[in-house]
Amino acid sequence: MHPDNQLSIARYRRHAAGYDASARRTMALRLRTIALLQLRPGDVVLDVGAGTGLSYAPLLQAVGAGGRVLAFEQSPDMFALAERRARQNGWPQLWHIQSAAEDVQLPEAPDALLFNYVHDITRSPQAVANLLRQARPGARVAMAGMKFFPWWTGPLNLLAWLKNRPYNARAAELWQPWDRVAAQCSSFEVDTTQGGMGYIAHGRLAGPTDTPA
Repeated sequence: MHPDNQLSIARYRRHAAGYDASARRTMALRLRTIALLQLRPGDVVLDVGAGTGLSYAPLLQAVGAGGRVLAFEQSPDMFALAERRARQNGWPQLWHIQSAAEDVQLPEAPDALLFNYVHDITRSPQAVANLLRQARPGARVAMAGMKFFPWWTGPLNLLAWLKNRPYNARAAELWQPWDRVAAQCSSFEVDTTQGGMGYIAHGRLAGPTDTPA
């Protein structure tokens, strides 16, 4: 296992128990990001780094009984909470597994991928390559997370780094944390959130006849 993955697992071991309570502050942004996927009944959607499974319910509602939600989470502590949530709700359209993003093998190709506050995954070239090669050509992607402020606001970026560091191993790579995904898209749009310290983005993976953005 990559040392950054080991560090991330160790950090989320400390945060898992209180994660759902802390994530309530960004639930509206989570739902806004999911909406950008424009999910339809029957779609297959991948929840990248699903954490405790907070996105499961809205994703399952969007894809309906004929759709499917695929998900993975590398942290055993976070996945245990996601598994408990799944058991309590008995969702038949949910497939999820404990795995690192670099290694996960999906049972089918997703029509859409949700990257919600999964900074270390989006900064891993191996993880991004593994996930995107398994998606359908033209699959929709939506992302949200933290980023640095513009370079001329230097002191504010110390704040962004300090807020990100307790959760992520690659906290220094906040300039354009979406760029590895965007490079594989035929279209991609980014907007700022949280006063400039966050971002929300969406696009579409390039198909066989498309040129990446």
